[in-house]
Amino acid sequence: MIEIIRTDSTNDNFRILISKLDKELFNRYGQIQNSYKNLNIIETTATVIIVKVDNKPVGCGCYKKYNEDTIEIKRMYIDTNFRGQGLSKIILRELENLAKESGYKNTILETGNKQPEAIGLYKKSGYKLIDNYGQYEGIETSICMTKQITY
Repeated sequence: MIEIIRTDSTNDNFRILISKLDKELFNRYGQIQNSYKNLNIIETTATVIIVKVDNKPVGCGCYKKYNEDTIEIKRMYIDTNFRGQGLSKIILRELENLAKESGYKNTILETGNKQPEAIGLYKKSGYKLIDNYGQYEGIETSICMTKQITY
């Protein structure tokens, strides 16, 4: 059974899942990942989605406000044992729905060039490549994307 939970960044399951994400990213990118630490800090936010399978937390994502019209998707992760089951699509869609309910019109996100699964997910979900924005400008391993939220 799949369960979708809306929660906040203080949730213990969220903290455990993003710890796994950080370890995976370090394995993929090595020391360069340390330069992203400050960019991946999640302040207290009430925009966290956790997916549970048979009551086990296996995936997460969240967003933070970027500007009045735009949110930034952050910290998307699916446990390696549960990939390929469409769970990341469920999380992404739920984040977009939550943003839409809050009146946002656009999403942006950053992923890495060594994450073809993530790039594929976002492209299949209607995201388009854009120039690196804000804190990601000039970072060669960053890939930035956007999508308009439709009503």
